[in-house]
Amino acid sequence: MIETERLILRAWRDADRAPFHAICSDPRVMVHLGPLLSRTESDAGIDRMRGHLAAHGYCFWAVEKRDDGALLGFCGLKPGAEGTPLEGEVEIGWRFGFGHWGYGYAREAAQASLDWGWANSDAQRIGAITVQANARSWGLMERLGMTRAQGGFEYPGMPDDSPLKSCIAYWIDQPAGS
Repeated sequence: MIETERLILRAWRDADRAPFHAICSDPRVMVHLGPLLSRTESDAGIDRMRGHLAAHGYCFWAVEKRDDGALLGFCGLKPGAEGTPLEGEVEIGWRFGFGHWGYGYAREAAQASLDWGWANSDAQRIGAITVQANARSWGLMERLGMTRAQGGFEYPGMPDDSPLKSCIAYWIDQPAGS
C-alpha cells in the first residue's frame, strides 16, 4: 500500500469491480484507450493486475480517496507490454474516472508510483505510452519529468485504421542516488 496526502494506492478488492467497470465503460474515459469494456473485460483487467502484483510485487494499483474510500481509478507500475518499446521494462500507467479529472489525483498517484518504483525495484528507467491525441496523458508525463522518445510506434494488434494504433513513448531515468 502506498499513501499520499489525499490518496491510497492499494491491491484490488472484489468490491472494486462495479466502480471500475463504470470507469471502463465511460466513453469520455476510454476515448484514447480503446473500446468500452464489458463487465467481464473490466473484471479480467482487475484479475490481470492481481496477477502482476503476485508475480512482480507491483501493478496498476487501485487508487482510492483517503477521506471517503471512493475508488478513483488506477495508477501504478507493471511490466511493459509485449511488442512495444516498453517490453522488458517497467511501465507506469493511470486511468481515472471522468469525475475525478482536473484535481491533480493522477499526478499525485503517478509521482508516488515513480517514487515507489525507484525505492523498490531495480528499474533504471520507467516508461509510459499513449496515443498522440491524448494530450492530457502525455502532458502529465511531461509534468512528471518524462521525456518523449524519438519517433513513434504502432501498437501491436490494433487495427490499421484505428486512431489508437499510432502511439508515442515517454521515459524517465532513475534519479541519481535512488
